[in-house]
Amino acid sequence: MTVTVERGGDGVAVVTLDRPGKLNALDLAMAAELSAVWRGLRYDGGVRAAVLTGAGGRAFCTGIDRAADVPQPPSPYSIDDPLLTVGPKANDLWKPVIAAVEGLACGGAFYLLGECEFVVAARDAAFFDPHTTYGMVSAYEAITMAQRMPFGEAARMCLMGTAERVGARRAYETGLVSELTEPGGALAAAREAAAVIAGYPAGAVEGTVRAVWAAREAARSQALAQAPHLIALGNLPPGDQARLFAERRRGGHRLR
Repeated sequence: MTVTVERGGDGVAVVTLDRPGKLNALDLAMAAELSAVWRGLRYDGGVRAAVLTGAGGRAFCTGIDRAADVPQPPSPYSIDDPLLTVGPKANDLWKPVIAAVEGLACGGAFYLLGECEFVVAARDAAFFDPHTTYGMVSAYEAITMAQRMPFGEAARMCLMGTAERVGARRAYETGLVSELTEPGGALAAAREAAAVIAGYPAGAVEGTVRAVWAAREAARSQALAQAPHLIALGNLPPGDQARLFAERRRGGHRLR
């Protein structure tokens, strides 16, 4: 099992991405497992709120595992993206989900962060989007972050690639993160907030979640409809992406 679920007596479930040796990168089996977890929580009346976190402390999630083989249909009008179904909203879960981020959150992690109600992060957490560095279009990630952050901040993060990381303090200042904690404290703080929310009447809470999402859903849906075509047009061939990834330099990034 690469996704664990711990249910508490206070109505809170802690969902943990559990591949610490791979910095909690998602392979196809893990993506399917995570989708199944969200669908299962829809039917669990004892769970009224959830916290999503990553094991190991070094990373919340580093996106899709580069070793994952994702078969693609031959049509340029179709792209199979296994991360499109890893988030709670993609699986029709409208119970509130709070993210607890320690360490790195990058690339495909934004599919998850973008479908949480809010984010709690440790002060040493960092966020970045590597797509452009490796010849890939940041489409779904950019769209998600443009709804979480001021436009210029989202554009800069997605365009600067691996050259720059957004520190937790800057992420807090720009609205991506709602609370900062000392290192190692993000899960406890997120769980505390989730327990408060879980103590309220469930119908009122889920209705509020739907209302908040309704305010942003129309623009988001229109933007996401363009994403597959932008990716098909702008991505380098997989072999060229792999070459750039293999040639990457460790470190050398600027923390902002």
